[in-house]
Amino acid sequence: MELTRREFLKLCSASAMGMGLSQLAVPELVQAMQEAASSKPPVIWLQGANCTGCAVTLLNTAHPTIAEVLLKIIDLHYHSNVMAASGELAVNYMDIIAEKAKGKFFLAIEGAIPTKDNGVYCCIGEKDGKEMTILETVKELGPKAAAILAIGDCASFGGIPAGKPNPTDCKPVSAILPEATIINIQGCPPHPDWILGTIVHVLLFGIPELDEKKRPKIFFSETIHQNCPNYSYFQEGKMAKKFGDKGCLIELGCKGPMASSDCPLRKWNSGVNWCIGVGAPCIGCSSENFPDGMSPFYSALPKDKWPKKDSEIV
Repeated sequence: MELTRREFLKLCSASAMGMGLSQLAVPELVQAMQEAASSKPPVIWLQGANCTGCAVTLLNTAHPTIAEVLLKIIDLHYHSNVMAASGELAVNYMDIIAEKAKGKFFLAIEGAIPTKDNGVYCCIGEKDGKEMTILETVKELGPKAAAILAIGDCASFGGIPAGKPNPTDCKPVSAILPEATIINIQGCPPHPDWILGTIVHVLLFGIPELDEKKRPKIFFSETIHQNCPNYSYFQEGKMAKKFGDKGCLIELGCKGPMASSDCPLRKWNSGVNWCIGVGAPCIGCSSENFPDGMSPFYSALPKDKWPKKDSEIV
């Protein structure tokens, strides 16, 4: 069977369907991905300065299951959290795959890249009796990859490790490999749909359409504010004064106007709920300025950063 790009975008886009990829148990989609990935493209997943939350969110993907993803769709050769091998055995195998599949494998990078003192603050293994830093490994493998997936805020824009005072001089992947083909999948952590949907798009149709920040437009084209269920309250000027009040949460610290993602429509935990759905303000984790630019989380945005009301839009 074949799945057209239009059909895939319809399945994948929360704005079109009101539900996410992981809420769609579509056998045809799994079959299409499996056929498109009959060669099972190799994936090497590296972890820099991070909390492992991005890997955990992918492991929580519901439909297709992570087992279907790993066994039928991609060929995950290196991931320090899920592989059985360790030490130099694993590292040597990673090098073999990177050379054997040069120009064909996908390099997924989770976490920021410490650069101070030649990157000694993040070592991911040993080779020939010497410690390997994430910095040198990314520089070595990046040019050999068909494309690089920067998974999460830390890899995409620096995130928490690059927050002030940033003692290890952490940087995003794009700062290390400015000429590489990079797809930024932001979020802290990113929704599993954003990761899986991007991988599937690359397998079926190639690199998805990206915005100026190298983010897939199918997931990050609109702000949280634009699709927020409290949007009408904002238009009416009805602002919540304390948690539990009905009204827009912008005076309680909501950063929805500054964060771009489809969280309001896709939701989390297989469509159960999301931050604003339980009465909490958005902390802006799907923003390239997270966390410093979104802090303090529960303080109101300055009025000059408020979005315009519909009546004020020229």
